[in-house]
Parts: sequence; C-alpha cells; structure tokens
Amino acid sequence: MLRLARSSAAALAAGYVLLSVIALILFAAPLWYSWRQTIDAGRAELLQEDTQRIVERYQSDGLDKLVAWINALVDMKFMSGRLVLLTDAAKQPLAGNLAAWPAGVPEVAGRYNIELPLHDGRANAFFIHTLLPGGYHLLVGRDISRLVRLEVRFWYGLATAICALLIVGVIGALLIRRVMLSPIQGISQASAALVAGDLKRRLPMPGATAELDALSRTINSLLDQIEKLVHGVRNVSNSIAHDLRTPLTELRSRLEELALTKPPAEETFTEIDGAVADVDRVIRVFDALLRLAELDTGARRAGFVNVDLAELASEAVDFYLPAAELRNISLVLGRCDAVTIHGDALLLAQAIGNLIDNALKFAPNNGHIAVSIVKGGDGVIGISVADDGPGIPDHEKPKVTQRFYRGDVSRGTPGTGLGLSLVEAVAHLHGGRLDLSDNLPGLRVTMLLTAEA
Repeated sequence: MLRLARSSAAALAAGYVLLSVIALILFAAPLWYSWRQTIDAGRAELLQEDTQRIVERYQSDGLDKLVAWINALVDMKFMSGRLVLLTDAAKQPLAGNLAAWPAGVPEVAGRYNIELPLHDGRANAFFIHTLLPGGYHLLVGRDISRLVRLEVRFWYGLATAICALLIVGVIGALLIRRVMLSPIQGISQASAALVAGDLKRRLPMPGATAELDALSRTINSLLDQIEKLVHGVRNVSNSIAHDLRTPLTELRSRLEELALTKPPAEETFTEIDGAVADVDRVIRVFDALLRLAELDTGARRAGFVNVDLAELASEAVDFYLPAAELRNISLVLGRCDAVTIHGDALLLAQAIGNLIDNALKFAPNNGHIAVSIVKGGDGVIGISVADDGPGIPDHEKPKVTQRFYRGDVSRGTPGTGLGLSLVEAVAHLHGGRLDLSDNLPGLRVTMLLTAEA
C-alpha cells in the first residue's frame, strides 16, 4: 500500500479525484444556493398572502369573527404544517394552533426562523410577525422541518458521492498502476542492461499505450545512434593505433639503428630525413582528426564569406596539374558554372583538393580526371571529380566516408583513410552532402551544396 501511495499512478488518480470533488462541489454549491433562495422566496410569498388575507378579514369582519374563522381554519386537514397564532397586546393567545407565544419571536414585526416545541417534538419554523390595529399580534408560519431534513439528505448525498469518488480513485490508481507498471518495468530492465554495457539491448514496445510505444521508438533510435557512435569511436581508436604504429615503429627503428651503428654523417642525415617524414605522417593524422572535430562542432561557420567556386576549382586543378602530368593523366576543368556560395574558402579548397588527390591515386596511367561545377535548377550546386580508375563497389560506398576506412582497392595506396571523411564533413558544414556514383568506368564523387548555405 505504501508503494501505491508513492507511485505516479496514485498521484495521477488522486489528482483526478480531487478535480472531480472540486467539480462536484462547484456544481452542488450554486444548486443548493439557488434551491434555498427559491424555496425561501416562495415560502415567504405564500405566508405573506395568508397574512394579507387574515388582515383583510380582520378589517372587514372584526376581531370576534376573525377568531372564529381562524379556529375553524386550523381544524381543517390542509392546514397540516401551517402555524397560525393571534394574540392580544399582552401576547395572550386568542386563536390559532399554537398554545403560547414562541419565545424566539420578538415584539417587532418581521420575518423569523426559530425552533419551537410542538406536540410531536421540536420543529423548525418560519414566521411572519404582523401587528394588527388595536395592538393585536398575528403570527403566520410554516413548519420547515421537512425541508431541513431534505437539505441534510442533500449534503449526505454529496458526502456519499465524494466517498464513492475516493473509492473509485483508489481502484483507478490500482488499475492505472497495473497498466503502466508492466511496460515501465520492461523499460527499466532494458535501461539497467544498457547501463551495464549491453548496447544492443533495446526498450520493449508492448503496445500498451501509443505514447509509451512512441517514446520507446524514439529512445531506441537514439540508442541506435549511440551504439553507432560508440562503435565508431572504437573503430577510430583502433584505426588510429594501427595507423600510428607503423610510422612510430619505423621511427624507432631508424633512431635505434643510428644509435647502434653510428653511420657516417651523410647517411645519418638521410635517416633523420626519413624520421622527420615519419613524424610528419603522425602529425597529418592528428591534423586531420582535429579538423574533423572542428567541423563536427560547426565552429567554422562563424568565418563564412562569399566564395567563388569556379575560381577555387580552377586553382585546385592548376595546383595538381604537375602531379597529373608526371603520370600522363589528363586533369581538366570541365563545365564550370559561375557560382558564388557563402562558405569557408579554405575548407572548400581543401575538400576539392582531397577529391582530386584521391582521383590521382586511383586513376591509371594515361587516365582521365574531370572537375566540374554545375548549378541545378533547384539551386543545388554540384562539385564533381570524376576519374576512370577501378571505382568503388556498391557495398563499400556507404563505408568509404567512415574515418580510417580503407577498402580493398586502397590497401596498397598511401593515406590515412580520412580524406573522404573530411570532404563529407565540409559538405555537411555547408548544408550539403556527399554523393558517390559510378563513372563507367571509374568513380564520380560529388559534393552537393546549396547556394544559401
């Protein structure tokens, strides 16, 4: 019972019961007030008519006939519940069905609610006191005990309804707790498993309520993303360790060999140059990771300016043209629409350079690479680099933008596996995405951006 009292189901049921009780009271209070006002006004009106009738008879027939008329009147059956008393100036009874002047009625004319003793017990009565010419007192009233009992029953009925609401509230709390606790318990168990490290565990969707199912579905999507990120972090950590191990091992071997063999100066400086190259490989990995981290936070958006993409593409082609000529590769700037975009010129130039550099790695000797910038009718800008190399199988295309991923084709090529990851991050920073498609033969990589980015 203590657990029920502390549960949210009990709080919810108690809130509904409280609101129901307040609504019931707000409904009953004006009803009771209107009933009282209507009954009191109607009773006063009837007694006032009776009083006026008696006064008129006194004025027309005199005291003696009035006394006889009142005594005859009170003996009639329809007078049940009606009270009449006519007294002299000393309040000695002259006619009526009251034995004496009620103690609670003062000498001043007016309307009074009093309790008076009757032959069958005590009764609540309502009187109109009228002063007649000659100093006579007239009391005309009604026994309102039945109405008082009816009012008491009304309040008893209201109290009974409140008790019934309380009972229904307790039963409702038990039912709500039973309905809600089962799916919540399953969610709690799944959450505990997740906290313990079981990232594959998901929240159940028992179908008890659409709201809980929608919440579980949303949380499961969040958990899918978290699991993906955790695995990504693990893979990145493993890839960093693997990619750094080779240059660091080579660096250690070079230095150890220098320390042991102490070769001539010329050979020593050659080994030192190789060690510097190994250190540069490590630095390039960390520089790429730092750039990706900066892009993920979106901090570079603060430095956006208007950038001429055609100029960036032309400069990138000119920069890589000597490297392409060494392998007899045709590197050309194809269709190049005049487009200005709001973005980061350095990052966009680096992204285009990464795409050309990747194409140069995989394009065959005497191959062909084409760079193009096309603005579509829907405002989307496509920056494409197409080559005629081996391309990428369809099943690997979703993976090549993962950090440190290296496919079968790229196993023997230099690089860190971060080039396309960086390009994709630049595209996302500029409100776009990266698209990989077949060039037949080869690969076409396109950054799809929006002019409003």
